[in-house]
Amino acid sequence: MKLKVTPSTGNVFRDLGFRREEAEHLLVRADLMIQVQKLIASRRLKQREAAKKLGVSQPRVSDLLRGRIDLFSTDALIDMLARLGARVRLTVKSRPGRLKVA
Repeated sequence: MKLKVTPSTGNVFRDLGFRREEAEHLLVRADLMIQVQKLIASRRLKQREAAKKLGVSQPRVSDLLRGRIDLFSTDALIDMLARLGARVRLTVKSRPGRLKVA
């Protein structure tokens, strides 16, 4: 049996069939969520401790650590990163041949 391999677009959400705009939002939120998860893990914070630092409930931290991306806005994730002492900067890149000006 021969496998058919489809190259990735570079955005897993786009590859899963989300509209281009929604896929971009999801990718940004996923990246932010991963950074929050990494900071919590690197500091070995228990969920209760993380909740206190983040100013949220422990069940909310549980949702965060389980990757419930649908429950967190970009703003909420940036706020959490700031509360953990991280600085967030956004980089915008245009794709060659994609930008059309009327």
